[in-house]
Amino acid sequence: MKVILITGAASGLGWAMAKRWFDAGHSLVMGDVNEALLRQREQELNAPERVLAVTADITSADDIQRLIKATSDHFGRLDRLVNNAGITHRSPAHQTDPAVFRRVMAVDWQGPVELTMAALPLLRASEGEILCIGSMAGWMPVPGRAAYCAAKGALTQFFEVLRLELERDNIHVLMVYPSFLDTPIEHNALGKDGKPASHARSMVGGMRTPEWMVGLIDEALVKRHRWLLPEPVSRFGSLLWRFAPALYLRQVRKRFAGELG
Repeated sequence: MKVILITGAASGLGWAMAKRWFDAGHSLVMGDVNEALLRQREQELNAPERVLAVTADITSADDIQRLIKATSDHFGRLDRLVNNAGITHRSPAHQTDPAVFRRVMAVDWQGPVELTMAALPLLRASEGEILCIGSMAGWMPVPGRAAYCAAKGALTQFFEVLRLELERDNIHVLMVYPSFLDTPIEHNALGKDGKPASHARSMVGGMRTPEWMVGLIDEALVKRHRWLLPEPVSRFGSLLWRFAPALYLRQVRKRFAGELG
């Protein structure tokens, strides 16, 4: 059985992973910035010997160190780190407060990077796994998501380099690229002023559940896959952007007209 640390573990995809892996017999370190919801989830699982809940903001260096220390003190090891916590925005870049850009980049890139660096000694000892929740938005432009696209693109590049550098340590890296999941990340999207976005999101393709996504993640981990791109429409979109960018942009303008300001 593994010791698994999940950020953003109290809701959405993080909670779906926590439930599935808890039911499979693994031990969990659940990190989340929402203390009240995190405590509720801890009570739902009701297994203090197997579940450690730590209120933590991954944009805080002190919180990152506290999260790793709590993991080491409680379980003595770490087998899988899941960089799941994330935030997005829905606002044209030219209208957006730079503070929104800083917040999105801090949560979606800087936080996972610093947490992973702090966790490396434990992961080296266990020859463990790093799982990052990226986005297809990191591969192709999506109107109204400039900072999110940039952060997820940076996340991909950083962890692809890290994968190469950690090969001798036998640490496996899985990059997951969901498209549209029914999770709170979009419900809590920031608007141009940093307050909650007031308009509904635009979509391409269908809405999937977090539980569906976790099933595919489990299969990918068992098979030691390096990448997981679950949605055919997203895979097609990424190819279209590379090989027929003018056509891709025409389609995006139609689908995301409401995001163009």
